[in-house]
Amino acid sequence: MTDLSHLTTNFSRELTACDSLDSLEKIRIHYLGKQGLITAQMKLLGTLADTERKSFGAAVNDVKQYISETIEYQKNILETAAINARLASETIDITAPIRSIQCGTIHPISQATEEITAIFGAMGFTVAEGPDIEDDFHNFTALNTPETHPARQMHDTFYLPEGSDGRKMVLRTQTSSVQIRTMESNKPPYRIIAPGRTYRCDSDMTHTPMFHQVEGLLVDKHITMAHLKGCITDFIHRFFENDNIPVRFRPSFFPFTEPSAEVDIGCSWENGELKIGAGKSWLEVLGCGMVHPAVLTNVGVDPECYQGFAFGLGLERLAMLKYGIADLRTFFDSDSRWLQHYGFPALDIPSLIGGLTR
Repeated sequence: MTDLSHLTTNFSRELTACDSLDSLEKIRIHYLGKQGLITAQMKLLGTLADTERKSFGAAVNDVKQYISETIEYQKNILETAAINARLASETIDITAPIRSIQCGTIHPISQATEEITAIFGAMGFTVAEGPDIEDDFHNFTALNTPETHPARQMHDTFYLPEGSDGRKMVLRTQTSSVQIRTMESNKPPYRIIAPGRTYRCDSDMTHTPMFHQVEGLLVDKHITMAHLKGCITDFIHRFFENDNIPVRFRPSFFPFTEPSAEVDIGCSWENGELKIGAGKSWLEVLGCGMVHPAVLTNVGVDPECYQGFAFGLGLERLAMLKYGIADLRTFFDSDSRWLQHYGFPALDIPSLIGGLTR
């Protein structure tokens, strides 16, 4: 019993001098570890007589419990003190400037697509889609494109292996193929736009192998060139946000429309800077025309009852003009600095693709 009393006294003295969790752990091991003093006392039980063993065992357990509880209590005190010291030293300077946060932006192509979709959506057009890999019939033949037309040559078109049925397959050169598929699978009238990717063998400052188009189609009874001119003129004024932009329809030729026209807008070049809507110069922005009767016949629509108009525009070209972008290739460089400069923080216009929910 004297040894236990001496052990308890030494423990209390060591605990009083303990000022860290590491020191406390050493004390715990010294007294309660496998080779500790309490374990040594427990081993003495086998050497005692039966009359002493019970009382000595109870005394050892009491000392062991006292040491265990005292160490746990002291551990909580030291942990709390350590946390308080850490909180006191890790202060935050609320007057320091915050770090800049890089937010993602909407790509100019996506922005232009949404703007154009919203403008034509207000005119009653809906969005139609089709495959990027197209067969020769939908991409060329149904659109009244002759076999000898330059667009059918390999220097203009990406040809793919033939389909299982022997059909020639290509990467679509225009989204006009979507118009064909829409007219094949539905009955007139039609009023659609077809935004999407297109592919041609070309690459320079104003051409890339992959680019984006928006094609439009309106077929109904009693549709005239006047409807086409009104639709396109209104679109240009709304897209460039200027009702005073001069619009000129210049005679041209496309296999799938007759008559056909190139659409020019008024502009000026002052000191090498392009200004839309002013001056005596003209700039081509899109092509259009009345749907050729042969195209309607190819999709099973009677050209004697129905007629309409179609148009096609390059998204990159219009985005470059509106947003002041000089090189078409930069649209596809994935340069984060370029995207931060030309990107848009948010879209606040309704989208026909997502629904008119705003």
